[in-house]
Amino acid sequence: MYKALYRKWRPLTFDDVISQDHITDTLKNQLRNEKTAHAYLFTGSRGTGKTTCARILAKAVNCPNMKDGNPCLECDICREADEGSLTDIIEIDAASNNGVGDIRDLREGAVYSPERCKYKVYIIDEVHMLSLPAFNALLKIMEEPPEYVKFILATTEIHKVPATIASRCQRYDFRRIKPKDIASRLLYISSQEGISLTQDGADMIAKIADGGMRDAVSLLDQCSVCADNIDAAAVSNTAGIAGRESLYEILEAVTDKDSAKALEVTDRLYNMSKDLTNLCEELILQLRNIMLIKVTPESAADIIIGMPEELDKLRSIAEKSELPDIMNRIDLLQSCRERMMRVLNKRVEFEMSLIKVCGNQPAVPVAAAADNSELLDKIKQLENKIKAIPAGTSVPETESRNTRQVFTAASPASDSEPVPSANVDIKTVREDELVPCERWNDIMEEFRSINPAVAGSLEGSTAATKGNVLCIFTPNRFFITLFKNSKENAVSLGKAIHNVLGQKYRITARCTTSLEETKNLAEQVIKKAINSNIETAVDNNI
Repeated sequence: MYKALYRKWRPLTFDDVISQDHITDTLKNQLRNEKTAHAYLFTGSRGTGKTTCARILAKAVNCPNMKDGNPCLECDICREADEGSLTDIIEIDAASNNGVGDIRDLREGAVYSPERCKYKVYIIDEVHMLSLPAFNALLKIMEEPPEYVKFILATTEIHKVPATIASRCQRYDFRRIKPKDIASRLLYISSQEGISLTQDGADMIAKIADGGMRDAVSLLDQCSVCADNIDAAAVSNTAGIAGRESLYEILEAVTDKDSAKALEVTDRLYNMSKDLTNLCEELILQLRNIMLIKVTPESAADIIIGMPEELDKLRSIAEKSELPDIMNRIDLLQSCRERMMRVLNKRVEFEMSLIKVCGNQPAVPVAAAADNSELLDKIKQLENKIKAIPAGTSVPETESRNTRQVFTAASPASDSEPVPSANVDIKTVREDELVPCERWNDIMEEFRSINPAVAGSLEGSTAATKGNVLCIFTPNRFFITLFKNSKENAVSLGKAIHNVLGQKYRITARCTTSLEETKNLAEQVIKKAINSNIETAVDNNI
């Protein structure tokens, strides 16, 4: 039965692992000195060797004939481990076994000593997929496991692993594999498999793999059945990406702001069944290379991602481009790439963005500035009127019912807490009897920490007290609605008042803006917004 190349050529010893010397050397030293940890955490992007190193470590720590920190590959334990039949090395796929019940099974099995090996090793792949209860169930057994149990966790998303788990492990960060190392490994595999692979073909596969060895070997496997001689052109055709010449045609057209030429090349690639999403990613990558050449011309050759012979073409394009234009093009294409994942017609989305990248973005019509002086004067008068209202000012009886809204609530303090000496009937309190509350600003700060989402509705408010009554004066009628319709908001405000003043109060609130004033202001705003696009006009004036 045919076996995929990436499985057939998976490294079996630490010496076979490429571009991860900082990890493999450390693990080999631990094995030689018999100072291995009880838990390891391997993290890095896909295809960099996390699971491979976990399997090698599990074999080596149990191999009776270990050679310089590597498993011997000859004993029964090594052979059975490679075949996946060794019962003392348990691999768990956390993507499909992520429940607390699965971890309970692990804990129950961990109490039994190994059958044949020195250690029972649990390899948990994609550990970030575990649920929170499962992580909690794993904590204790990982902190103090039996002396014959070891854990190796692997993940591509380290930020999803709780700190309580990570702190119990030795962490190793796997780096992306260097393109030249990938190309060298591919040439070796192809020579062993009788596959005709050219140097530029290997370089192209290494570029597409983006640091992942598994992706590179899988693409080599795919190319081997599509072409007898695997060169850069064969790789491009198999992977469904644009050929280099077509890619540079688009880049030249973008630099020359020739949108017609860019669209013509895109149409040709689309008719050849090239993936436009991949084309967008390739353009972003090459524009990144151009940006680096523009910023660091001396060292660009060492940090750009691409074929060595492409450097002269990229430099030629960089000479005709300005750095702000390059960065703007990258930004436009990255936004396009995100949108292409959500739209049905990717071609339309890409072509619209390509026109913008070529500098033919249609100007957005700007609304003419409206004469909003009258509205601004009205707003200014209203602000002055609010500021001029003293805390103890009384409201005429004829206005209070028709133009003011009142909200009343009790503070949630318990009966054991201190109560103001004077109990006042809230219905009989007059505004001219109230004393300004000097610590209202402190109360507002406390309220912001308790209920920040609602505290903004009390901006510009003042307060005054009499006995066990606290009256709030606010210009914002929306505050009244918020507190009348939500008991939680009233309770949180009462708590803030009690925390600052140390007493419980019955709270009443009055809006200092009359219904007529509110109505006039709303009508003015709506009228201006409809006739003159008031939002743009106000921004321009400010």
